[in-house]
Amino acid sequence: MKIRVLGCSGAIARGCHTTSFLIGESVLIDAGTGVGELTLEEMVRVNDVFLTHSHLDHIAALPLMLDSVSKWRQSPLRVRALPQTLEALRQHVFNDVIWPDFTRLPNPAQPFVTLHPFECGDVLACGSCQIEVLPAEHAVPAVGFSVDVGRGAWVFTGDTCGHPAFWARIRQLPVKALVIETAFGEAEHDLAVRSRHLSPTSLIEQLRHLGAQPGFSIHITHTKPSETADIAAQLQALEQQAEHPVGWPLTLQWLASGDEFEI
Repeated sequence: MKIRVLGCSGAIARGCHTTSFLIGESVLIDAGTGVGELTLEEMVRVNDVFLTHSHLDHIAALPLMLDSVSKWRQSPLRVRALPQTLEALRQHVFNDVIWPDFTRLPNPAQPFVTLHPFECGDVLACGSCQIEVLPAEHAVPAVGFSVDVGRGAWVFTGDTCGHPAFWARIRQLPVKALVIETAFGEAEHDLAVRSRHLSPTSLIEQLRHLGAQPGFSIHITHTKPSETADIAAQLQALEQQAEHPVGWPLTLQWLASGDEFEI
């Protein structure tokens, strides 16, 4: 199964789109501005959206996508998230003020979108893949995801400052690729801490939880466009240290819109 990176930036600029991943043809993980990379025909084929949390950069395109293709859908779009995230959508997006309440339109019996809660630890069958909800710690209730079709797992941390239970689970999973955020450079390390994000040094602290050198690739996501060059230089300097900062040679890959994974 193919996983396509639609957006992986922490903010917007030309060529930078916020977080969204297309799993196969019918599943989205997060619905940031990267959703705009899909054609209308591709949007229609999406049946399930899994949200890591309620922040705007991860949900911004959800109401717009619904507006784009609702007339062609034969069934409601299913949005799956923590109960707190779904409640935020009800109160602050689909509230007839910011956006029409598509959970009740065109009528309550046949709405454009339905909201489905999950809890951390749930494993949900979605088409041919199993999506496991992983723990995360962020400024609002948040999760990560593992996506597996039986040949190894693609894992996304979501927005997080790290979580011991996340790493405990990662050490049990047959991981093929890990996508992990690094939102701020070292000059804003304190801001990263306050906003529950990672910077290069806190990324290294988290990767130490892996113990031995992993047998999978590690991809950096969610850098802000204004800080991408600084973060890249800081991470490169860490990779080149004579004494490996995590105890094994650190090789990180930079995620970009248009990248694809095969699982």
